[in-house]
Amino acid sequence: MGIHNSDDISAAAFVIKNPTIKFTKLFINGEFVDSISGKTFETKDPRTGDVITRVAEGDKEDVDLAVKAARQSFDHGPWPRLPGSARGRIMMKFADLVEENVEELAALETLDAGKLFSVNKARDIPHAASSLRYYAGAADKIHGEVLKMSRELHGYTLQEPIGVVGQIIPWNYPSVMFFLKVSPALAAGCTMIIKPAEQTPLTALYYAHLAKLAGIPDGVLNVVTGLGSNAGAAISSHMDIDAVSFTGSTEVGRKILQAAATSNLKVVSLELGGKSPLIIFEDADVDIAADLALFGALYNKGEICVASSRVYVQEGIYDEFVKKLVKKAKAWVVGDPFDPKVQQGPQVDKMQHEKVLSYIEHGKREGATLLTGGRSLGEKGYFIEPTIFSDVNEEMLIAKDEIFGPVMALAKFK
Repeated sequence: MGIHNSDDISAAAFVIKNPTIKFTKLFINGEFVDSISGKTFETKDPRTGDVITRVAEGDKEDVDLAVKAARQSFDHGPWPRLPGSARGRIMMKFADLVEENVEELAALETLDAGKLFSVNKARDIPHAASSLRYYAGAADKIHGEVLKMSRELHGYTLQEPIGVVGQIIPWNYPSVMFFLKVSPALAAGCTMIIKPAEQTPLTALYYAHLAKLAGIPDGVLNVVTGLGSNAGAAISSHMDIDAVSFTGSTEVGRKILQAAATSNLKVVSLELGGKSPLIIFEDADVDIAADLALFGALYNKGEICVASSRVYVQEGIYDEFVKKLVKKAKAWVVGDPFDPKVQQGPQVDKMQHEKVLSYIEHGKREGATLLTGGRSLGEKGYFIEPTIFSDVNEEMLIAKDEIFGPVMALAKFK
């Protein structure tokens, strides 16, 4: 096992085409603008740790500007007043533009997040377009109800857009999560401020550009790049944002809920961490079970909230399962995510890389048995070997905490 060396295959097998970085400024009221402070932050290539570019660092003042634009657009602009079918047509155009630029978007996401280019191109970016189309179809199907009254009164319910929404996007699925949040809000007629993760801001800014090309009116979709502690906190506590949606860590989710409660009691939607168990019984096909367990733990380099990172195997097949699992893990290819033969790219950034390695050290110290992996790979970049621990008990940190990396905790049950 090791970094997959591209010299081992023909030079024509894959060509790394680093995309040109076109958009690095905040997108507010239909324009790309510098942050008020003029500050910028680095976004890095996790394959090497090198800086890709500098991106505008939005702060509370920039969030205020974006909210003002979104509020004006919601209270006085055309978007919430359009027929649902008209919003749907514009959203369909937006989806077409996403698909037309799939190659560039997939490459941007690989460069910024270390995700596999082949998967971005075949799954993530098409999935983003599909989300837009799905909700475009829902835009003219938002119905209230007529109520049968007991007296001579007319009673009905009316579904209305909630208003200005804040959307805070995680770094593990930048494109998929962007559209899972933006699409229903657009369909409903809301206006929005989107804050992508500071680790992966590049595709969100590209989507803002495509939204404008698709005909989404100015002020409807605003993107403020910046740090969670500044821009994210400003969105969560803003008095003129009506709802906030966040996907990310449980720790940050708690802060957002508190900020919403102490500000204007805005509606909050949270999708937080997980520690999903995979339970394998004796009647399972051991070969298929080993494949699925490995895929469930290592897909997207383990940076996924539904990773099957703790695996429970019935004792009758445990030994056979472990043997097959370890063999498959040792054959798992880690390397440059632009290479189509690679199955696992680098962790998203240095901090995540170090966090995963620290959990591996915890596993060793607490007495779990390291079956394979456990080390950083390569001299640069944030690569980690697929790692499997056995003899894991429920009190160990690696069995309780979401690691968000290529680490599996294995246990036997009767």
